[in-house]
Amino acid sequence: MDKVDVIVAGAGVVGLAVARALAQRGLEVLILEPEDAYGTGTSSRNSEVIHAGIYYPQGSLKAELCVRGKEMLYRYAEAYSVPHRRCGKLIVATSDDQVEALEGIRLRAMAAGVGDLRLLSAAEAQEMEPQLACKAALLSPSTGIVDSHALMLSLLGQAEQAGALLSLGSRVVGVEAGDGFAVSTEDAGGERFTIGARCLVNAAGLHASELAGAIDGLDPQYVPQTRYARGNYYSLPGKPAFSRLVYPVPEPGGLGVHLTLDLGGGMRFGPDVDWIDSVDYRVNGARVGHFQSEIRKYWPGLPEGALAPTYCGIRPKLSGPGEPAADFRIDGPELHGVPGLVNLFGIESPGLTSSLAIAEVVAARLGEA
Repeated sequence: MDKVDVIVAGAGVVGLAVARALAQRGLEVLILEPEDAYGTGTSSRNSEVIHAGIYYPQGSLKAELCVRGKEMLYRYAEAYSVPHRRCGKLIVATSDDQVEALEGIRLRAMAAGVGDLRLLSAAEAQEMEPQLACKAALLSPSTGIVDSHALMLSLLGQAEQAGALLSLGSRVVGVEAGDGFAVSTEDAGGERFTIGARCLVNAAGLHASELAGAIDGLDPQYVPQTRYARGNYYSLPGKPAFSRLVYPVPEPGGLGVHLTLDLGGGMRFGPDVDWIDSVDYRVNGARVGHFQSEIRKYWPGLPEGALAPTYCGIRPKLSGPGEPAADFRIDGPELHGVPGLVNLFGIESPGLTSSLAIAEVVAARLGEA
């Protein structure tokens, strides 16, 4: 049986960042990805926003890793020419009862280490964005956008340069934990292989709970249920009407139907929150009426019939409808007792922003082990 130092299961942005960090520390790393390309799931089906770290409770992993990861990601993008833009965003109150909520968001952000938010009057916000309708707004100057595909290509290139290998079409079907790990994989043709590793990082995203449940030797009490929140996205062709991102006050399960910009100059809207039971990437075109009504709360000038459904993403959540938002989980041996195993659960937004910081934490956990 072939053996490596570390197997990273999952070649999304977090798995690639982890593989890079470990390979650059001199470890022999094998990345296993069940699809025929890297980053085809949550990592390529999102808003591509570099989040500031505004919404997350003080002391949470999301707050800590988003704030640190944001600065790491900006430095990385500058150093390795990954297309990005620090465009800023406005969080807008569109009714009188939401104005007070903005101050609560600002105070929570300050407690989490985000001290650059500025409360704006409606007139100040509309001076920045003339087509915006709001009662007040928060300006976040450190929010930005990044080309997630270019980022993943860069991370993979650096991981491979440091000796990591990527095996596409390799689905993990079973893991035996003992003196290290025996990881059984299956390719598209049904052929099975077993590979040994001293350490295993479960970065399987939507399928992280499923993979953890297949680890013989891991107590099932340490395998949470992953819930699926699908988010549809609509786009609008032509010259963008805004120069910054525009977000409504957050809603249960997500951040509301927000307006983001892509690096090509287009506008897109989403995601909404649509709870589903299994992975399904079909865009719900019937949601266009909901999108129009939500967008017109802050952009009354949205042209009738202009929105086109484009794609959808699915967020792996550890909390369900009506439940408080759950934090990231980075479960190492200190929790579950399996030496050399790190499980990453619930890595949804702000996972892209936090990816380099998450990789640091995983590398530190394995270094301690």
